[in-house]
Amino acid sequence: MSEEKEHWVGELRRHLARAKGLRAAANADPRMGADRMRLRGWQAERLAATYRDLLASDRHHDAARFFLTDLYGPKDFSERDHEIERILPTMSATLPASGIRTIALAIEVDALSEELDAAMVAELRSARAMANITEKAYAEAYRRCDRRDHRELQLRLIGEIGAALAALVRKPLVRAALHLMRGPARLAGLAELHRFLEDGYNAFHRMGDPTAFLDTIATREETILRQLFDDAPRPFEIPGQA
Repeated sequence: MSEEKEHWVGELRRHLARAKGLRAAANADPRMGADRMRLRGWQAERLAATYRDLLASDRHHDAARFFLTDLYGPKDFSERDHEIERILPTMSATLPASGIRTIALAIEVDALSEELDAAMVAELRSARAMANITEKAYAEAYRRCDRRDHRELQLRLIGEIGAALAALVRKPLVRAALHLMRGPARLAGLAELHRFLEDGYNAFHRMGDPTAFLDTIATREETILRQLFDDAPRPFEIPGQA
């Protein structure tokens, strides 16, 4: 195993253990699990509104949908993580370092999102705003969490995942390998992991040059982050967006 691949396998194991631990803690309390899904549902609606133009675009729709559902959405990624943990030895031997890095980054985002969501749920509960999340209540809880460095890291990681997927698209053998793996993956109980990889690859392959797409996400999310911390009156509005 190359030094680069060994590094990313180690990172994948570390982030996977962290994500599983945070998710297990959340799921141990049914109320916490429900509140976490309610928060993620609200955030998914916000993201869909922020990126309605990308979702309506023939070129960008699939990539936008992948980002909003497979990288961050109102769903539990436990099954995907379980599959990764089970097949990690085989995956380490067969996937290139770039492929393992892409998965490791996605799991790191997942773990970081679990941590940030747990903090948000605690603040929303404290303000008795969990049952009816409003923009005002969300913004106040966001500032009280005071985790700007973590939020900025989350945005950087999402950009890195996009760049990693774009790099994989430039490897023509990856598409053929994913197609051939579809049936065996399903039979081996790895359907969720394979779907994640294939959906991400296909979305970026159909989109072509991802520069404008990734720049749009980075610019808008950085703007919203800054407006939330600055206590702007309409923190989720993007200047110039119709």
